[in-house]
Amino acid sequence: MTEHSKMRRFLPHLFLGLAMVVIIFPIWLVFVASTRTSAEILSAPMPVVPGSHIIENYGRAFFEGAKNLGASAFTMMKNSFIMAMGIAVGKIVVSLLAAFAIVFFDFRLRKFCFWAIFITLMLPVEVRIMPTYKVISDLGMLNSYWGLILPMIVSATAVFLFRQFFMSVPREIAEASQIDGASPMAFFAEILVPMTRTPIAAMFVIQFIYGWNQYLWPLLITTKEKYYTLLIGINRMLSGADVQIEWQIVMATVLLAMIPPVIVVAVMQKQFVTGMTDTEK
Repeated sequence: MTEHSKMRRFLPHLFLGLAMVVIIFPIWLVFVASTRTSAEILSAPMPVVPGSHIIENYGRAFFEGAKNLGASAFTMMKNSFIMAMGIAVGKIVVSLLAAFAIVFFDFRLRKFCFWAIFITLMLPVEVRIMPTYKVISDLGMLNSYWGLILPMIVSATAVFLFRQFFMSVPREIAEASQIDGASPMAFFAEILVPMTRTPIAAMFVIQFIYGWNQYLWPLLITTKEKYYTLLIGINRMLSGADVQIEWQIVMATVLLAMIPPVIVVAVMQKQFVTGMTDTEK
């Protein structure tokens, strides 16, 4: 009986260890490649231990970039960070205001407005990308941060999440604020938003990673190197027809691209889990 119990405790740990190896080993290979030269990477078999070019490769990737790109990892990380932060903050602000209006204001076609927003879940960026591109082009926002951010800041998912949270807020709180003479926006900013801090934190993590991983939209509207995001830059590094691909710089850039999302998730892990699971108000 004791041996059977030990085996049942051991098997989950074994499977967890195997899953960690499967996930971590490719990342380890990317790190090893980022510390080697192109010749060592292309040799067979490729080494599985780090080399001696880590400072040189990461310095070149961060400050200079690949020869066939013309943009450094620092520039692309800055662009990706601005885009991700703009999308995350913009979606949260717009969604909070939309959910607040839908829940706490009584106006005609209120439910229609909510379902009109919600139905946009069936229209992702890829479906509406051509008319969106036309609008941004007509507004002169190609190759600009506004062009990268504005089409992405409306989120039906965030509106739905905040609406469900606001519906669980007791109406007595809103009535008490009215009796105290608080305006609707004062009630929103001073009472409602602080109560919604955990859902806001959870939505921030989701939307930051969503913005950081955007590929198709930046690919369409950025043609100047100074506005390249990391995913666009990595793709351009791999598409050099007349220049030999510098695999060590590509791999170093890939690892650098992983750092900000990992930091955001690690720092906000507690708030993210609480925002997704906590039902206490």
